[in-house]
Amino acid sequence: MIRKYRYGTPFDTEALTEKIETTEGVFPYGEVSQEEGFVFTYIMDEDDIVYGLGEANRGINKRGYCYISNCTDDPVHTEDKRSLYGAHNFIVVSGKRTFGLFFDYPSKLTFDIGYDREDTLKVSCENADLDIYVLEGKNAYDIVKQFRHVIGRSYIPPKFAFGFGQSRWGYTTKEDFRTVAKGYRENHIPIDMIYMDIDYMQSFKDFTVSEENFPDFPEFVKEMNDQSIRLIPIIDAGVKVEPGYEIYEEGVKNNYFCKREDGSDFVAAVWPGDTHFPDMLNPEARKWFGDKYRFLIEQGIEGFWNDMNEPAIFYSSEGLAEARELAGEFAKDTEGKTHPWEMQDKMLSIANNPEDYKRFYHNVDGKKIRHDKVHNLFGYNMTRAAGEAFERIDPEKRFLMFSRSSYIGMHRYGGIWTGDNKSWWSHILLNLKMLPSLNMCGFLYTGADLGGFGADTTRELLLRFLALGVFTPLMRNHSATGTREQECYQFENIEDFRAVINTRYRLVPYLYSEYMKAALSDDMYFKPLGFVYPDDKRAIRVEDQLMLGNEIMIAPVYEQNARGRYVYLPEEMKFVKFLPDGSISEEILAKGIHYVDVASNEVPLFIRNGKCIPVVEAAECVKNIDTEHLQLIGYENSSYTMYEDDGIRKDYDKKENYRVFTN
Repeated sequence: MIRKYRYGTPFDTEALTEKIETTEGVFPYGEVSQEEGFVFTYIMDEDDIVYGLGEANRGINKRGYCYISNCTDDPVHTEDKRSLYGAHNFIVVSGKRTFGLFFDYPSKLTFDIGYDREDTLKVSCENADLDIYVLEGKNAYDIVKQFRHVIGRSYIPPKFAFGFGQSRWGYTTKEDFRTVAKGYRENHIPIDMIYMDIDYMQSFKDFTVSEENFPDFPEFVKEMNDQSIRLIPIIDAGVKVEPGYEIYEEGVKNNYFCKREDGSDFVAAVWPGDTHFPDMLNPEARKWFGDKYRFLIEQGIEGFWNDMNEPAIFYSSEGLAEARELAGEFAKDTEGKTHPWEMQDKMLSIANNPEDYKRFYHNVDGKKIRHDKVHNLFGYNMTRAAGEAFERIDPEKRFLMFSRSSYIGMHRYGGIWTGDNKSWWSHILLNLKMLPSLNMCGFLYTGADLGGFGADTTRELLLRFLALGVFTPLMRNHSATGTREQECYQFENIEDFRAVINTRYRLVPYLYSEYMKAALSDDMYFKPLGFVYPDDKRAIRVEDQLMLGNEIMIAPVYEQNARGRYVYLPEEMKFVKFLPDGSISEEILAKGIHYVDVASNEVPLFIRNGKCIPVVEAAECVKNIDTEHLQLIGYENSSYTMYEDDGIRKDYDKKENYRVFTN
């Protein structure tokens, strides 16, 4: 059951696809105060678990910390960070009383979940203009499925997007991309995508291609396609201020950019230098920007990733002026009136300054809306712009699309990657814990920068990261310029990397099938153990294992120099390892705690009692996977219903897409 409670005059985020009438009366849980903004307070039972918040820091159980829903460009994801790139305001309290809450509020929202007081859940925001949806059901999992139904079907990518992709900020010329393609193909490491970061553009201008480096871009796209490799370019949120640049000129002429209060176009610096932000909340501007993707699609591009769409701001013209003024005062100060720390703080805070987000406005139905009041909707609507355009450009074809910043509702138009992580062991575990929370909010197509984006990876770390990435729908190795090169062929014993990525391709029929079933039935691809075993007191506290689909459990190794790990089995399961020689080991383990050996070139999984999964021979690209000669591994006398389509068109609901196999 779902009820809506309205406070004030909420902004329509379009997060839901179903209309739910407002319920009158007292809020059914906790207390609501509107004396100073909005505050919801609920006293938690000692054993209550709080699930949700999507792309948030720390654990699957969100108790014990304070989180701020405020899309933030912050590449250093340490435990003290309260905001990351997404704003996913859905939680489920599971325990003495079980219920779900979605706070539909597009601005900064604070979730204090036992931080100030251990027993108190407090959700607060500045303005009491929001809708709160209350969900009740048999258990947490049932509540999630209800929520998933009312927010609409999750984005479905093309099947090639389930292959492996290689990326690096720093690939600039055709030769850079050819080197990567050659490195993978000659070493017979499967690959389907190579990503193009900002250096492919002309002066970092959206919807341009460097004339110097790619004078014959359509031919180069075809050259890569002939090797079964798709090029996936990045699109950034800011449009370069440059007279003569067509997109800039069009945007200015038609008032498609966000404005200052005085009506002039707001200026912020991002990668191209001075930029304007397209007004993604204005339907006309959104359509205009979305239609620009056609430029690259007509050159053979079939996928994109949207970036910097919090939106990230290096500095604004106003913020830079303030910094320069303070610097001038500091330079002239002979009496020590301006402390060096003040100068330091000013320079450090110039990027993504909250004051800058108060300096520009959106045009929403003829009304001027200050950006900070709807900040969390920008990335959502940028990706929406692309998704809606794809429907106009080629309505029957699926395009790859994922984004960095997001709000619930964007899950209908694309996936997300979890942003600029680091080459830290802790970030394997952080990614693992995010996955079910993201699924709760509709984001099924997701994954991390495997190996870590920032800092220098190690061979072992990359292998362990990849072993988790085997199971995430988005499997991408991505790193930053200036860091150690981490393409799989850069390390010794390349065969180990081949074995791990081969495992991904051997499992694609199962992973794709479970993804499609989850998307088509408003279900989850990844689940916490507590969703499947709600009465198992040990299972509901497990934070480093996940259920995937309906047949398997994953438990990756995430500690340096480890040669295995302890796992908890809520029931008898078959322990399966994909070994580097291509063979598969199987061992039945009883319910309980076990230590399992897992070498860095092995990929483990656990098959539930009475179930089986399909496995194929490895292929070097998704289109060459042979599903006519698959094998079933798992328990005897079990069966598996596999979903399979052409991976291109959108005829998802055909009965012939399902086949039943018996072991």
